[in-house]
Amino acid sequence: MPRKTYTEQFKRDAVSLYESTPGATLNAIASDLGVNRNSLRTWLDAFGTGTKTNANGEKVASPIAAANSARTPAEGLSDAERIRVLERENAKLREEREILRKAAKYFAEGDELVNRFRFVDDNRGLYEVKRLCEVLKINRSSYYKWKSAASARRRRVLDDAVLGARIKAVFTAENGCYGAKRVTAAINSDPANDDLFNHKRTARLMRQMGLFGYTKKRRVKTTVSAKRAPKLPDLLKRRFTAEKPNTIYVGDITYLPIADGSNMYLATVIDCYSRQLTGFAIADHMRTELVEEALTMAHGVRGNLDGAIFHSDHGSVYTSGQYRKLCERFGVTQSMGAIGTSADNSLAESFNATLKREVLQDESVFPSQLVCRRDVFRWCTHYNTRRLHSWCGYRSPNAFEAAGSATLTIAS
Repeated sequence: MPRKTYTEQFKRDAVSLYESTPGATLNAIASDLGVNRNSLRTWLDAFGTGTKTNANGEKVASPIAAANSARTPAEGLSDAERIRVLERENAKLREEREILRKAAKYFAEGDELVNRFRFVDDNRGLYEVKRLCEVLKINRSSYYKWKSAASARRRRVLDDAVLGARIKAVFTAENGCYGAKRVTAAINSDPANDDLFNHKRTARLMRQMGLFGYTKKRRVKTTVSAKRAPKLPDLLKRRFTAEKPNTIYVGDITYLPIADGSNMYLATVIDCYSRQLTGFAIADHMRTELVEEALTMAHGVRGNLDGAIFHSDHGSVYTSGQYRKLCERFGVTQSMGAIGTSADNSLAESFNATLKREVLQDESVFPSQLVCRRDVFRWCTHYNTRRLHSWCGYRSPNAFEAAGSATLTIAS
């Protein structure tokens, strides 16, 4: 069986998933991801922050990091000296856990870096500033710079409060139809206003107050056809089946809406045999690099894609010369449905709908890009290893492939 390879982004996402999942164990996350436990531990050593979310949702020192630090040698010391060294290390770890436990409540909302500065300022009488900054991974110079600018921040907060009241008055008077630029123009045109304001500042304050000008919701278009792109044949004809793995794939790009009005995008590579999500990529853009990363991941998971068919729509990223060259390098034959006909790629469309339904549930948007990336990554890895699929006889795609491989071995 070919050796699986993983991108650095996949490894970082796996580490983030372990550190952010309350009470998760190394074995459980490795099983969900379908990776070796030792591989996950190696990734933690390389990309981990040294913290972990416990079952109560609190940030604590990672047991992996603590285990690594406990390996410090103490050769040449007497038993009494070695005991004192261990006692100091234990006291240091207890203090670190205590600091992180107290700091957890500061990170419920707001800017994370500012929250760290505030925690240091509030607890500088209990612990050394140097120790607090060390545990929270911030520079002391940055903290002192933030502290010295406190008076300027207070003035800015007061100015924002005054401007916020003016913004709300204009917004209400116009029945919520004005966006940031029109609200700014209305305030700046008032003869009683001595200062001129930038529309970006107005937009920031409107977001903070939950004020959004009325706009008709526009459907996000993820398929942009290039006018001079080559027309490739439809090799599947809506038959989304395969007799064995790694022969026929489908893929698509779907948008993931964010609360601030932006979007993240997910590119997929799905095996028609087992419905396994063999490759995927998440980004804040729809450039060709997005679909290239997804296909490259599939190539890493399978070991090779030589002779496989990849079916998609006629989006410009799939018809680009850059992507066609990657397919040729991997030995992949491209197939495309008719322009404007979603039924020709219904398997990928169905996957997109399932993902959004199960991840977003009753919500219409993700709260932030970070949460979006983390939740979608968690679901995509869980989809392959845990989620029961009706096509697979209510087994996971990975289990379905494993059972099929065993059947072929017995038959041969």
